[in-house]
Amino acid sequence: MSHLQNLLLDTLLGTKHVDSAALIKLQERSLCVASPGFSVMPSDVRTLVNGFAKNPLKTRREGLYFKEKDYKCVRADDYSLYAKNENTGVIVVKTHLYLLVATYSEGMYPSVCVEAAEKLGDYLRRKGN
Repeated sequence: MSHLQNLLLDTLLGTKHVDSAALIKLQERSLCVASPGFSVMPSDVRTLVNGFAKNPLKTRREGLYFKEKDYKCVRADDYSLYAKNENTGVIVVKTHLYLLVATYSEGMYPSVCVEAAEKLGDYLRRKGN
C-alpha cells in the first residue's frame, strides 16, 4: 500500500465519518489512489476539475453531478468544494498537485468529514503536494 493510500485510510476513513476517499492528479486529470471499493470515473474527474476551473460562483449556482447524483453545492472557492444530496455529500479540497475527494453517507457527521479533508489538504499543501 502506498504512503498516499495510507494517508487516506488513516486520516480520513479512520475518523469513521468519511465513507470513501480518493486523490486525483490535477495535471493528468487521473485517479492516483482511492480507498478500497471507491472508483472515480473519468467523467467524475472532469466534473471535479471543472468545478475549480470555472468561476466558483457558477459552480455554487449549478451544483455538481458526481457518481450519478446531483449535488447541491454549499461551498465553492479556490480551494474547496462542498456539496450535498439529502444525507450524503462530497468534499473536494484542492492542493498544488491533487484534488482530495472525501464522501460521507447517512449517519456520518459532515463537519467531521470536512475537518478531516481540510486538515489533510493543508498537510499536503505544506508538503508541496
